[in-house]
Amino acid sequence: MRHIAICISMLFSCLIWGQEKYTIRGTLKDISNGETLIGATIFLQGTNNGSITNEYGFYSLTAPKGNYTVIVSYLGYNTITKTIDLNADTTLDFELEEFSTSLDEVVVVAEEPEQIAIRKPQMSVSKLNSGTIKQIPVVLGEVDVLKSIQTLPGVTNNGEGSAGFNVRGGAADQNLVLLDEAIIYNTSHFFGFFSVFNADAIKDIKLYKGDIPANFGGRVSSVLDVRQKDGNSKDFSFNGGVGLISSRLAAEGPILGDKGSFLVAGRASYAHLLMKMIEDLKDDKISFYDLNLKTNYQINDNNRVYLSGYFGRDVFNLSSVIKNNYGNASGNLRWNHIFSDKLFSNLSFIYSKYDYQIILDFIELDWLADIKNYNLKYDLKYYLNDKINLDFGVSGITYNLNPGEIEPSTETSSINYLKLDEKRAFEGGLYVSAEHEISNKLSMQYGLRLSSFFRLGGQSMTNYVNDQPVVYNSNLDIYERGEAQDETYYEKGESIKKFNNLEPRFGLSYQLNNNTAIKASYTRAAQYLHLLSNTSSVTPLDVWTPSGQYIKPQLSNQYAIGYFTKFKNNTYALELESYYKTVDNRIDYIDGSDLIGNNNIETEILNGEARAYGLELLLRKNKGDFTGWFAYTLSKSEQRTLGGKAGGPGINGGAWYNTPFDRTHDISITGNYKLNDKWSFGSNLIFQTGRPVTYPNGQYTYEGLSVATYANRNGDRLPSYHRLDLSATYKPNKKPDNNWKGEWVFGIYNVYNRRNAASISFRQSDQTGLNEATRISIFGVIPSVSYNFKF
Repeated sequence: MRHIAICISMLFSCLIWGQEKYTIRGTLKDISNGETLIGATIFLQGTNNGSITNEYGFYSLTAPKGNYTVIVSYLGYNTITKTIDLNADTTLDFELEEFSTSLDEVVVVAEEPEQIAIRKPQMSVSKLNSGTIKQIPVVLGEVDVLKSIQTLPGVTNNGEGSAGFNVRGGAADQNLVLLDEAIIYNTSHFFGFFSVFNADAIKDIKLYKGDIPANFGGRVSSVLDVRQKDGNSKDFSFNGGVGLISSRLAAEGPILGDKGSFLVAGRASYAHLLMKMIEDLKDDKISFYDLNLKTNYQINDNNRVYLSGYFGRDVFNLSSVIKNNYGNASGNLRWNHIFSDKLFSNLSFIYSKYDYQIILDFIELDWLADIKNYNLKYDLKYYLNDKINLDFGVSGITYNLNPGEIEPSTETSSINYLKLDEKRAFEGGLYVSAEHEISNKLSMQYGLRLSSFFRLGGQSMTNYVNDQPVVYNSNLDIYERGEAQDETYYEKGESIKKFNNLEPRFGLSYQLNNNTAIKASYTRAAQYLHLLSNTSSVTPLDVWTPSGQYIKPQLSNQYAIGYFTKFKNNTYALELESYYKTVDNRIDYIDGSDLIGNNNIETEILNGEARAYGLELLLRKNKGDFTGWFAYTLSKSEQRTLGGKAGGPGINGGAWYNTPFDRTHDISITGNYKLNDKWSFGSNLIFQTGRPVTYPNGQYTYEGLSVATYANRNGDRLPSYHRLDLSATYKPNKKPDNNWKGEWVFGIYNVYNRRNAASISFRQSDQTGLNEATRISIFGVIPSVSYNFKF
């Protein structure tokens, strides 16, 4: 009884203590334009109690009754200090002012204030925002989000002129790319020279390379979460730029008083106009455009609605040879609701579509294809107390994948009409996660995601003899298509195949001191869509296919550990991470596979496994006239594909082989120097190990023709890739009362004219009859100039 009395007394004391705690909640905005600030920090001075604003600028924190000094900070903005007497639940909204007025540009940096960033269990995250200038020279002077993140450790691409990006040895299709929560399937303009993200319309970007939060699902390598600006709710403003290839213009302003705002941003190229001046190119066309739209309205203090959209398209016409156009379209209707000081919710209805058309005049073929999905998701965040925050929610996505409709482009064409089967699927997700401060030194983040995937009917499915779509021919030592036996038709809505997967997520941070922490994480993820392509980079003609009877979902496990520290009064920051990642059911293609116009893609592939591991180092200088970072990645990415049920040794004799995304060494040195108020300079030095390729290792003669034989898959490499880029930014003198702000940006891409190999092919010379290697390079040295403005 004595022990029970003591326990009851302690419980009663805890309840009394709990009753003496109160909650502060509110929203953080930019004082000049009313734009909400994502990732801003609010903490109580002299305590470990703090909060980070969410994707809508909302925060909530709970503390015991008492007097506190509230510190509000955000990178590039003046810090706000406010003294409060916390004796009741309180709403505190803040508006922060920038250090100085500048053009909005994409920047790679920075974290929350040091004591918050070090303690947070989140790791393997790279952030970009538009608050502070960090100019990175890029091709043709166009500010580019994707080119910027490729200067960070663990992120690469497949060379110049290639679309997409690769994270920690993963393929481009293993990245979930979101623009205001809508899936973007092709992120490139000009076949990879530019990205679809207009910097004038972007507010915040986060790249999760690992330790992916439980609210994200559907990809096994990374998540790129891009958020558009809400629009200026204070005044009408315009900004844009004029470059050599394209120009852009953005307009934003308030609507319905101060209750709402809008943003309209457009960008278009005019390369096709320049081509008309060249006699040999006057009938050709290469162009792109995109349009970003967003508006929002605050119904009351607890309810706000958003409507955003993106539309973009590329056109590539080569007279009498090929005509190609492709593009993305997306839209999102969202409702933010604050139930209480501690409970925040977001309900979203999202639409995404990617489509392409290709017309081959020389064979009179017209091919149309698309993929579209509808997504309904409901996310909630509950600030339980000063130690635990909970995130939970549910989502459902319907997919309609149309791999192609091929028809003759003229009446005289020899091409027969072919309609490939549309594929339908549904993906559901349910998740819960917690961020838990266990002690002043130890914080944890843990969660669980339950994903379900249903391959739906509306088509006939081929059944194969012995249930084998691929068989091994031991006499010829090759893999061949399996023999079709019959077909089974599935009605629309009928489930052909279903999958369920539990995806635990876990991370922790142990703080050694105020400036140093050790972090570790584990992430399991499932991916149910697969990009079918036997090229090393994304192209407009790539086809997506869902998991089903013969294609299993990819399942990854990633482990990471890291050391994070800041020193010299937080002038420098060092991040050192090591990771190991495995992927089950990673498909690869048999030799001689045919993916174009194929209704039975399962006859061209084998299921394998992949693994990637590496060490990443990022050293940043954050303060002073000279800032920048040094990024280095030492890594390995490889795959093994056994024969399985098909028999035989598998691809490459069943041995491990390099993936096309393997880069042993990847170095990036980025620097920015501010000379004075008028001039600033930027530089970017890149070095990468050449990407893996398969070269011929011999030849034989058959009926007078020279036929090559090939070495092990991806057993060779292109030459190492390296280049140096420089830029200079000039800001003319401006009068204090002049609202127009402008700057000139001069750049030189590939200063020393390195002819990096995009590919090396082998052929028989028409003149000598001997075999020869042909090296293709896309860019040499390219100067550029652009003018950016804001008013």
